[in-house]
Amino acid sequence: MNHTTQLPDHRSERVRNGAADAAPPPARSTKRRRPTSTQWAAWAFLAPVTLYLALFYAYPLYRNIDLSLRNYTVRSFVQGDAPFTGLANYRTVLDDPTFAPALLHTVVFTAVCLFFQYAIGLALAVFFNQNFRLSATLRALFLVPWLLPLIVSASTWSWMLNSDSGIVNAVLHAVGVDPVNWLTSPSWSLASVIIANIWIGVPFNLVVLYSGLQSIPTSLYEAAAIDGANAWQRFWRITFPLLRPVSAITLLLGLVYTLKVFDIIWIMTKGGPADSSTTFATWSYQLGFGNLLPAFGPGAAVGNLLVVAALVFGLVYVRVQRKQALS
Repeated sequence: MNHTTQLPDHRSERVRNGAADAAPPPARSTKRRRPTSTQWAAWAFLAPVTLYLALFYAYPLYRNIDLSLRNYTVRSFVQGDAPFTGLANYRTVLDDPTFAPALLHTVVFTAVCLFFQYAIGLALAVFFNQNFRLSATLRALFLVPWLLPLIVSASTWSWMLNSDSGIVNAVLHAVGVDPVNWLTSPSWSLASVIIANIWIGVPFNLVVLYSGLQSIPTSLYEAAAIDGANAWQRFWRITFPLLRPVSAITLLLGLVYTLKVFDIIWIMTKGGPADSSTTFATWSYQLGFGNLLPAFGPGAAVGNLLVVAALVFGLVYVRVQRKQALS
């Protein structure tokens, strides 16, 4: 009996594979999927926040930009028919003789306040991190300046720094030092509002930095102590580097807050005397509301300069954080 071996038909297999390859892909359904209940719930939670940001941030910012680009008067502000002037208000602000002193005072006020608020807040946070007796009570007392309304704090400092009846001059007189015109002297007015603002801002730095210290493992300090590191070396090699993320956000928030400080300066000195304590925040208010004929456009332009400054520092912070995350 002859047995024939049946070989596989590779040709027919190639034909079948070619036909399969040439077959068009199945058509995708063009029908959109409906949002799930989870997606609807997410949008429901986002809606109040989005509405809040649009009403209280986006719209006021748009109105402020519109004010700075038009020639608004009291009549046109009510009727809404102010002519478009482009960047004329910004040129008016830059050409104003108050611009340079206000810029200098804003930079000095912000830099000095940030430095001392952070330095004192960090020192207090390290001190209270020792968890000694009455630590919680003393921390609560240090929060009092932060909890008081700004008008109360500023009024208290105005009374304390009063040239005639202030307690500060009374103490100076008791130790044989001549009284100082804290609020009425061009040489001391800016220093006076800086001191008051530092006192108000230290508790915020204390709370945030103390929270950051709580997240640092104590085992790192124990290991460093076993290796012979002293207190300063432990702080410089462990505490300060591990606090950098918390320090960055603390300084950023402090910067944004300090740039827009108005209440303290206005209550204590009103930007004077002779504009010696005028910053962009108080100057913007003076232009827009401090005169019988308000200059809404220039006042809004000065306010926008503060917004741009805060935005620039915010972008720098985001960029630095991204580099640190990638490294």
